Amino acid sequence: MELRGFGSRQLGRFFAVPTRSYEADGIIVHWDAERCVHSAVCLRSLPGVFDLDQRPWVDLEAATPDEVAALIETCPSGALRYERTDGTAGEQAPETTTVIPWPNGPLIVRGSLTVQDRRGGVFDAGPRFALCRCGASENQPFCDMSHLRVEFRDNPRAVDDRAAARNPGDLSPDPGLA
Repeated sequence: MELRGFGSRQLGRFFAVPTRSYEADGIIVHWDAERCVHSAVCLRSLPGVFDLDQRPWVDLEAATPDEVAALIETCPSGALRYERTDGTAGEQAPETTTVIPWPNGPLIVRGSLTVQDRRGGVFDAGPRFALCRCGASENQPFCDMSHLRVEFRDNPRAVDDRAAARNPGDLSPDPGLA
């Protein structure tokens, strides 16, 4: 596995944010620290690949590129993204856009998404985002976990079956997201 170090992603005329990239045969994984909402889906699903006690914390040799790609597609925030370098197709955005309120947290949005600035410039694009709904994020429009600091609570009028969800995929009408 090759650690490609810190890079950056350009956000139109906005500042670039740090990412870290990891490469193995068949796949490159990008992790954007400023997008991560610490759902721990990666840590629970592939603990041999994603391990906070190891340096680097991503070991792509511990699973196949297909297993890693499938897991990354469950990352609710889009902080984990990947590129296939073996000719296999990359992540395909769902045809239907879904917006799922994470209990007491962000809006999890999936689809063919483009986030624009107020003048219509593309800020970012991708198949998955966690958008702030508490209003306190310093990384607007994206969630930065500030909802925990401000003790944001859901509107009681919202759908009530969310309390039993363990992750955003549990709430999706698309069984492929669970």
